[in-house]
Amino acid sequence: MGDTGEPLVDRTRFTRSISYAQDELQSFRTYLRWMCVDQSNIWTACLSWFLFIFLGLVVPAVSHFLLACSTCDARHARPYDWVVQLSLSSVAALSFVCLTRFVKKYGLRRFLFFDKLCDESETVRKGYTGKLNRSLKIVSIFVLPCFIAETAYKVWWYASGASQIPFLGIVWLSDTVACMVELCSWLYRTTVFFLACVLFHLICNLQVLRLQDFAGVFQIDSDVGSVLSEHLRIRRHLRIISHRYRAFILWCLILVTGSQFTSLLITTKATSELNIYKAGELAMCSITLLTGLCILLRSATKITHKAQSVTCLAAKWHVCATLDSFDANDGETPRTPAAYSRQAYPHVGTDGESDGEDAGDEEDDIDNNKLIPAYAYSTISYQKRQALVTYFENNRAGITIYGFTLDRSTLHTIFGIELSLVLWLLGKTIVSL
Repeated sequence: MGDTGEPLVDRTRFTRSISYAQDELQSFRTYLRWMCVDQSNIWTACLSWFLFIFLGLVVPAVSHFLLACSTCDARHARPYDWVVQLSLSSVAALSFVCLTRFVKKYGLRRFLFFDKLCDESETVRKGYTGKLNRSLKIVSIFVLPCFIAETAYKVWWYASGASQIPFLGIVWLSDTVACMVELCSWLYRTTVFFLACVLFHLICNLQVLRLQDFAGVFQIDSDVGSVLSEHLRIRRHLRIISHRYRAFILWCLILVTGSQFTSLLITTKATSELNIYKAGELAMCSITLLTGLCILLRSATKITHKAQSVTCLAAKWHVCATLDSFDANDGETPRTPAAYSRQAYPHVGTDGESDGEDAGDEEDDIDNNKLIPAYAYSTISYQKRQALVTYFENNRAGITIYGFTLDRSTLHTIFGIELSLVLWLLGKTIVSL
C-alpha cells in the first residue's frame, strides 16, 4: 500500500533485518535496558532476572515481614499491606515474564510489527511512529501521579518514627535506605505492569490506523480481490496479536479480580477500621491495577469495534453502488455524489444537518452516517460486491481470548458476573455482621 516511487532506504528502514543505533526504536531500546527487561545477551539476562527477583519479590517480602511496625499506633499500622504487596508482585511477575518472552522470542521490531510497516501507507507509518514516541509518555502519565502519592505516604510513614530497625547502626540512615528501596520496588513493579499494558495499546493502535487506511478502498474504484487480500492480512495480524496476548489478558483479569475481591472481603469485616492511613495504600494499589486492566480491555474492544465496523461500511458501499447502478439504468440524469445524497436522502450524511455536528469525534472514516459517493463502481459487478459483503458478515475480525471475542457484549457479560459476585460477597458480609 506504499507509494511505488518511494526511495528504497525508506522501505528498508522498517525491515526486520536492519537495526542501527539511530533508528526509530532507539529510545525504546534504551528504556527497556534501563528497566532491565532487555535480555539480548547472557549478562543483561542475568541482570534482568536479578533485578526482578530483588525488587519484585525479595523487597516486598522483607518489607512485609521485617519492616512492618507491629508495635506502632493505629495510624502507622499496615493491616492490608500483604494484599498490596502480593497484588503488585503478582501482576509485575506476569508482566515481566510476558515482556521478556516477547522480546526474546520475536525481537523488538517484529513484536511491535515494525518489520511489516514497509507494506503500509505513509500515513500509517508516520502515525504509528508518532504513537510509539508518545507511548513512553503515556506510561509516565499513569505512573508518576501514583508514585508521588506513594512517595508522600512512605516518607510520612518513616519520618514519623514508624520503623525502628537500625540495621545500618543509625536509625535515620536505616529508615532512609529502607524507604528508598521500597519506593524503587513499587516503581519497578508498577512500571513493568503499565509498560506491558501500553505496548498492547500501541499494537492495537497500529491496527486501528490500518483499518482507517483500509476504509479508503471503498471511496475509489478498488478491485474486490485486492480488498479481500488486504482484509485477510489484517485479520491475520489480529490473530497474531490475540495469540500473543491472550494469556496475559486472561491472567490479568484473574489476578486483578482476585485482588479486588480480597480487598473487598477484608475491608468489609466488622473489625476493620478504614482511614487514609491504613487503607490509602490499598486504594492506590486498586486504582493502579484497575487502570492497567482498563487499558487492556479498552484497547481490545476498540480494535474489535473498528474491525467489525468494516462490515457496516462494506454494506453501505454496496447499497450506494447498487442504487447508483439502478438510477443509471433508469435513464436518469447523472448527479454529483453530494447532490445525489441531498436529494435522495436529505437526512443522511449531510454536512449541514445537526446529526453530523452532534456526532463530533465519535465518527470516523469507518463508522459514520455519510453516504459513500458512488461514482466509480461501474466496473464492479453486483455479484462481486454481494460476495464481498457476505464475506465480511461471516468473517468478523477482532481480538479474541481462546475463541471468545473481546467486544462490548463480552465486557457487559464480565461486568455482570463481577457485579453478581460483589453483591453476593456483600450479602454474606452484611449477614455475618
